[in-house]
Amino acid sequence: MSTTHKESDAYQNASGGWGSVKAVASILIQEKAPVETSRVLIHQNKPDGFMCVSCSWAKPAHPHRFEFCENGAKATAWDLTSRRVDPGFFQQHTLAELEQWHDHELEDAGRLCAPMRWDAAQNKYVEVAWEDAFAEIGRELRAMEPDAAVFYTSGRASLETAYMYQLFARMYGTNNLPDSSNMCHESTSVGLKAAIGVGVGTITLDDFKHTDLMFFFGQNVGTNSPRMLHDLQEARERGVPIITFNPIREPGLVSFVNPQSPTQMLKPGATQISTQYHQLKVGGDSAAIVGICKAVIEADSRAQAEGASRILDTAFIEEHTTGFDDFARYVRDVSWEELEQRCGLPRAALTEAADEYIRAKAVIIHFGMGLTQHRMGVQNVRMVVNLLLLRGNIGKPGAGPSPIRGHSNVQGQRTVGVTEKPELAPLDKLASQYHFEPPRDKGMATVDACQGVIDGRVRAMFQLGGNLVRSVPDRYAIEPAWRKLRLTVNIATKLNRSHLVHGEVSYLLPCLSRIEIDERMGNAQAVAMEDSTGCMHGSRGVAHPASDRLLSEPAIVAGIAKATLDPASVDWDAWSNDYALVRDAIAETYPDIFHDFNARMWTPGGFHRPLAARERKWKTESGKAEFMTPETLHEDPDMPERGPDDLRLFTVRSDSQFNTTIYTLDDRFRGVHGTRMVILMNQQDIERQGLEADAEVSLEAVSPDGKNRRVDGFRIMPFDLPAGCIAGYYPECNPLIPLSHHAKESKVPAAKAIPVRIVKARPA
Repeated sequence: MSTTHKESDAYQNASGGWGSVKAVASILIQEKAPVETSRVLIHQNKPDGFMCVSCSWAKPAHPHRFEFCENGAKATAWDLTSRRVDPGFFQQHTLAELEQWHDHELEDAGRLCAPMRWDAAQNKYVEVAWEDAFAEIGRELRAMEPDAAVFYTSGRASLETAYMYQLFARMYGTNNLPDSSNMCHESTSVGLKAAIGVGVGTITLDDFKHTDLMFFFGQNVGTNSPRMLHDLQEARERGVPIITFNPIREPGLVSFVNPQSPTQMLKPGATQISTQYHQLKVGGDSAAIVGICKAVIEADSRAQAEGASRILDTAFIEEHTTGFDDFARYVRDVSWEELEQRCGLPRAALTEAADEYIRAKAVIIHFGMGLTQHRMGVQNVRMVVNLLLLRGNIGKPGAGPSPIRGHSNVQGQRTVGVTEKPELAPLDKLASQYHFEPPRDKGMATVDACQGVIDGRVRAMFQLGGNLVRSVPDRYAIEPAWRKLRLTVNIATKLNRSHLVHGEVSYLLPCLSRIEIDERMGNAQAVAMEDSTGCMHGSRGVAHPASDRLLSEPAIVAGIAKATLDPASVDWDAWSNDYALVRDAIAETYPDIFHDFNARMWTPGGFHRPLAARERKWKTESGKAEFMTPETLHEDPDMPERGPDDLRLFTVRSDSQFNTTIYTLDDRFRGVHGTRMVILMNQQDIERQGLEADAEVSLEAVSPDGKNRRVDGFRIMPFDLPAGCIAGYYPECNPLIPLSHHAKESKVPAAKAIPVRIVKARPA
């Protein structure tokens, strides 16, 4: 298959619009369930319906008639496919054969229908009774040390399931509760908590009505959270400037046509989203933000000298912050030349952004994994806070940090205790509530768990959703080690690579999708989620289940827990049959957040968790919001200066992708068709390295440990990128990332700045 080569072939239209309508129609037809899916979509993100299984963007109190985006519709169609992976499917295909399938083909095979156990003699999954599966999993867990087991969760699980899951793991005896936050926004959780005392963003949807400036750093809204474009469009229509810093010009941050508005669809033109768009170098975010801060502080010094009004909010800084003097001294001393060199932008671009910031009274800064998945990812987040603190832009309407989370409940599962960090879990409360002694040792984060698999310390791996074998770094080291695990258990809706790379004992446990009707003992059940703005919402399935052999996630967790643990103070059967009881338990554990949970879960727009920083109360070590002086402006201080042929690779997702789920092999926004094995590259770099468009190449990682990490079979595609930077798709590029190449403090894989070299293909 070939790529589209020409830079001019990249998508020239606005995001949304007819392209979005066509993409939704295509996937409805592809999954052969257009009527059922169309009926269900009416209930998506509605107060009486279900929370989208895709991104975690907020659900409004007064929804649009169609409160879903292109990607949300794709995710729903993907779950409601008419295709089935039933026991007969596995009788026809060995796992060795399925390993040759593309990831897209595996998931596109359809919904899993019955509990399965791997049979070594046939190298196939064979059907098993639920009770037998639970019993053997329990026996295996009881036979090993608790800290040899890892309990991972991807972010799709409900609050109820996540709470049960973490309680089960801790009653079993381990804090090995890594999750997808470790892979993406752990830098946010660490950075914000240190700076302002809470590990999540402080804005809500209502703040969009009060802001008069927004920044974007490293977040592709058009692909990763398209429903947010409605709110951005409304802000732009009332004149709110939006300033974007991103290496690639993403269509969703350039212009937008609302596909749900007949007027906009029939009129020419589109809403311009970004009023300034700055394509900085990969890894240059800290330098760019420090540059904006420098321009603001210099403007304040000029105002002081002239006897004019101060630019800085000195009253706020004095009352509410600490560390300003050290930070300001650093900013004044760093040269514009170094800032320009590190971020790849001219001084004029940074001062232009600073001028808008100075004029604004309430500022929101949105950011995504383009900021967090770096060696200095935590520092990047702290620099965002520094910029906001200069003019008091935290703790007032229309202002604050806004990390855009990925998976639909990835933030919520942390709220109810899924964390490897014992200090973040209410262990004393759990101990008194359930009459057991929780483990107090720190558990494994995701990269720790992967290293544990390689070292042989990990013997059992549970995945509540997710596709870790495909999504983690250093895959060529992980896969062979994964096969030596004693036990692998996967709770999933669809087949993926992790189910094929299995342990000695392996179970594939199919669960209901959140979209589907969940009845227990004849009573319809509902679950709850937390969105990325900290609001809790109820969710009720409306579609018919794909199979009568499916169990809900709470029922599966309860079944395993009951089979593993000695009789305890938890009535797992009662919980699995009535999720309201689980919510009562959550409310008892976390009364400040979840009091009257069952009564409040259907509040239109959700109920918001209390966040002290919104009230300018700072639960930090100093009791104030804390400025941070940068450690370095180097993208990776532990790497030597790059050689003449070294490049910085950053991974991206396509418009037809959610995490490791690939809906199609096309990426219409980037002009890529029929393949994902492409490298997007600046034309000057192509010429400098003696290459040409469509040349076949390999990528080799420049790794301090000297190990050979190489991926073959890429083709070069000219693209509008800063010189020295190239882009490739996740997860295809993951084998190039050493496990050790992660953010300091947070251990988030540094997938947005991977040192690599291009190797030309050898002549045939």
